[in-house]
Amino acid sequence: MVSVTKKKLSSAFEALRPAQWIKNLSLFASAILNGQLTNPEIFNKSILSFVTFCLLSSSSYLINDLSDVEKDRLHPIKRNRPIARGDLNQKVAKFMAVFLVVVGLLIAISINSGFFLISLVFIILQFSYSLFFKKKAVVDIIGIAFFFILRAYAGELATGYHLPVWIMLTVIFLSLFIASGKRRSELYNTGTKTRTALEGYGKNLLNFYTTMFGVCTLIAYAMFTFLEEPIRFEGLIHSFLLDNFPGALNRKWYMITLIPVIFGIMRYGQIIFEMQEGERPERVIATDIPLLMSVLIWGLLMIAIVYVI
Repeated sequence: MVSVTKKKLSSAFEALRPAQWIKNLSLFASAILNGQLTNPEIFNKSILSFVTFCLLSSSSYLINDLSDVEKDRLHPIKRNRPIARGDLNQKVAKFMAVFLVVVGLLIAISINSGFFLISLVFIILQFSYSLFFKKKAVVDIIGIAFFFILRAYAGELATGYHLPVWIMLTVIFLSLFIASGKRRSELYNTGTKTRTALEGYGKNLLNFYTTMFGVCTLIAYAMFTFLEEPIRFEGLIHSFLLDNFPGALNRKWYMITLIPVIFGIMRYGQIIFEMQEGERPERVIATDIPLLMSVLIWGLLMIAIVYVI
């Protein structure tokens, strides 16, 4: 009896797709890039906003799996999802989806009204996407990207600090790059039988989308590194540099972060075009060591520039 209950709880948690919560880390971007992550009030708001979007996105994954259960059973990987394989009762899944939305929105309204509104828009659009929009070619890619943008903007509303415009453009193009690569890998690996929208794409078209958005991502981020003024944070070694190497403080230090970004885009392109593994980007980012290292190095460099210098 205990083992059966444990299995049901494990399946319920698996259906929430915790691995995909990595997408919601973008809600920390506004706090990090504005030098406010060490501000207790801003940090707490970022944590609460992250939890909110994890709950809401998990609710949308449940609705998505409920609406796609028959097609998922035809997919070599998705057929192993808890609802598709029959380990999670559909009525229980529906109750969980509603419960997660209610709790998520209650947390959202405790942060501020603006964040609550964008959270409400996010979950309504997520449900609409799962039920309708993802079945339309082109619209489905734009939809995936739009949810990344909403996450970044939600972080702004939660903290009250804005992201640089070139970073927002980078987020837009990067999300389109990832979404195009995801659809490309799906088309190459399983054809059109597992997703209606794939019938509206050709391999050459998805190759074009993926390449175009990869280039746009790199250009937008390069513009950020060149045009953005360093934050006057006065970090740990600011005084030392001011006394001994004052010229170093006026350098465009953000430009050194281009190195891991260039490598990361090249590596992800290799994963998409050569390995056909772009179908599950959250898994790729978490398990591909070269790509993971490029993300970590980029993060460490950004923290050093903002908080140490």
